[in-house]
Amino acid sequence: MPRAVRERQMLDAAVEVFARRGYRAASMDEIAELAGASKPLVYLYLNSKEDLFSACIRREAEALIAAVRAGVDPDAPADRRLWHGLRGFFAHTAAHPEAWAVLHCQARTHGEPFAQEVGALRQELVDVVTHLIVATAEENGGGGSAPLPWQEASGLAHALVGAAESLAGWSNGRTDKVPSERDTAETLMNFAWAGLDNLMNGRRWAPARSQVSSVSSVSSVS
Repeated sequence: MPRAVRERQMLDAAVEVFARRGYRAASMDEIAELAGASKPLVYLYLNSKEDLFSACIRREAEALIAAVRAGVDPDAPADRRLWHGLRGFFAHTAAHPEAWAVLHCQARTHGEPFAQEVGALRQELVDVVTHLIVATAEENGGGGSAPLPWQEASGLAHALVGAAESLAGWSNGRTDKVPSERDTAETLMNFAWAGLDNLMNGRRWAPARSQVSSVSSVSSVS
């Protein structure tokens, strides 16, 4: 069997075991057995349990990013680009719940270097969404300069990615009727697009003057 095929089998087995058992409790014996390989062969190909877990994170992160990018048609209107990007995200996490459990739950709870791997994934997602938001602002501005500073667009992208991650965990963790990826994407789109549309059209929320004065007074007293 070609090495690439055998490694893929090992990674598939490892993702399943890590998702079910967690990194600490996962056994290399169980991973090898599920992959139909000997434990020495798993070590020969993937070096160690830590390296195997890192390889799982990298593979699943790349697959998720590819699914999001594949869903975005660069020639579509701004709202459709964001909509299809979200659908790509939720479709992939719903179709691969074990991979999402490894990325979102297991990898984040064990510190370096795993958290760093997941952080890189999240930053790439944020960059994709930031560019979508900036492109939306430019499109609505008639091709002129974006009405949103890059820093603000990046902050909005962080918020949107965080919401998407939370919704994916909520959807995959349900024991009753699981919403479709379309329904989940529509939930977030309705939440996000109304706010983005307001921003694009110069309708910003601001606290009432009485609220600002009240906060200032409390700060002064403190």
